[in-house]
Amino acid sequence: MKKSSFVTAILAAMMMIAPSKMSAQEEDGGEYQPSGFKKFSVEEAFEDNGFQWFRDAQLLCAGNKEKSNAMTIGWGGIGTLWRKTALTVYVAEKRYTKEFLDNSAYFTVMSFDVKDSKGRSSESHQARLDGRVVTELDAVKVLNYMGTKSGRDGDRSATSGDACPDKKAQALGLHTAFTANGTPYYTEATMVIECKIMYAAPFDPQGFKSDAPKQMYANFPAGIHSMYIGEVVNAWKK
Repeated sequence: MKKSSFVTAILAAMMMIAPSKMSAQEEDGGEYQPSGFKKFSVEEAFEDNGFQWFRDAQLLCAGNKEKSNAMTIGWGGIGTLWRKTALTVYVAEKRYTKEFLDNSAYFTVMSFDVKDSKGRSSESHQARLDGRVVTELDAVKVLNYMGTKSGRDGDRSATSGDACPDKKAQALGLHTAFTANGTPYYTEATMVIECKIMYAAPFDPQGFKSDAPKQMYANFPAGIHSMYIGEVVNAWKK
């Protein structure tokens, strides 16, 4: 084979391989950059302990520009599945947010952490709520409210300039924004991870192999949980 033909063949092969190496975070959402956030790779710069992160409570949000809802979650998982960087959340049958997840292609998981790695309050790590610095107490208020109030009821006396009717966000003074994929998130969050749903299904009680799930659902009025496995397509933090 002539040298010129060999080089041409190599270049053609590289062009065919290159797209497959593009991460989902580059493919979905384009170059959208939320104001006040910096895009990052969860594979390279996710600093939290994956076994502890969900226990610290995160916020799950789904919906669209017409209507959305969020809830506090303490169950979840991060890792790799089907050769994709994956994030899994679990939502009980009677939760209002489940209705939005079941009708959405994407969801976001948000952090409202205001502490630095040494557990100290840090100006550079703090979110802002209505123009003022969010304190640790404010973050707890957000997570507690989102975890105990239903969006079916919300705070009907609350007002907000948001175009999206999100009663719980309005009650807290949070501001709803949307990714390039139309996924809702709150601008006051300190980290936002956007996921594209790859799989969704409720737990099958026939598959319970220990007493832990059986005891959990023996007296759990919200109903059995469904799992939503998402491919991480975008991630931003402040």
